[in-house]
Amino acid sequence: MTITQATISKILTRTSGYLKPVASHSLQPYRGCALGNSLCGVGCYVQHNFYLTHGQPWGSFVEARVNAADAYRADYEREKRWAHRNRDQFGIFMSSSTEPFQPLEKKMRITRAVLEAMLELPPDFLIVQTHSHHVVDYLDLYPSLSQKTDLRFNISIESDRDELPGLPPAASPVKKRIEAARQLREAGLYVMAAVSPLLPIDDPHRFFASLATAANSVVIDHYIGGDGSAGGFRTEKTRLPQAMRQINERSVSLEYRNEIVKIAQSYFPGRVGVGHDGFARRFLT
Repeated sequence: MTITQATISKILTRTSGYLKPVASHSLQPYRGCALGNSLCGVGCYVQHNFYLTHGQPWGSFVEARVNAADAYRADYEREKRWAHRNRDQFGIFMSSSTEPFQPLEKKMRITRAVLEAMLELPPDFLIVQTHSHHVVDYLDLYPSLSQKTDLRFNISIESDRDELPGLPPAASPVKKRIEAARQLREAGLYVMAAVSPLLPIDDPHRFFASLATAANSVVIDHYIGGDGSAGGFRTEKTRLPQAMRQINERSVSLEYRNEIVKIAQSYFPGRVGVGHDGFARRFLT
């Protein structure tokens, strides 16, 4: 694992493509992701983005953007004005191409510094996307931040399994991620469970019953239609689909996704999003 530090001139990126209907901007406290060596990294869509990876294997590098908070302060007024002119709301998605609570955050606390900057200069809304139970490390900040901005959490929980055949285990166990979601919700914060990309689920009814005690809503996204290529071509080049087939041959089809959506709806009536449109919705609860 190569770890570097960098100073950047801008931290807020105006969204396009998949994220455009979700938020006006994305924010990445890091470039690269140490979780790329775990189960979620095998199917991570970011590994196909040469602009971000610079040709390096996904999971082999992390760049800490040490001045991220100051860059946010510098970007704030300009990007807020742009968003209000062009997008109605100034909304930030953190993060679309890295894990804001990856192991290096324990030392660098870059994500925390950005959140503290948002207490001073809040966006209209903030979506925190994470695959780590360490999202609850900053529960001391969230209540105050939620008074300044519409704060939402998307916690990736793609399955009830921590392992698939021949692949590395999950970096953050499913039980810990569900418990983290529960803690956030009990603190009065909005939580969406992101079953994305959908992996084989051993016991869907038990899985969604558990999620229903921890999350306000669910979004379900399959790599077919989700990874930005026709028929999930990018993901098909990885080891993930073959591992999925070993557990459930049908799991690599949209028919499987549709079956899972129906089950989820019985536990989250009116609060199940599908695909990228689901990420753009905030369901009333």
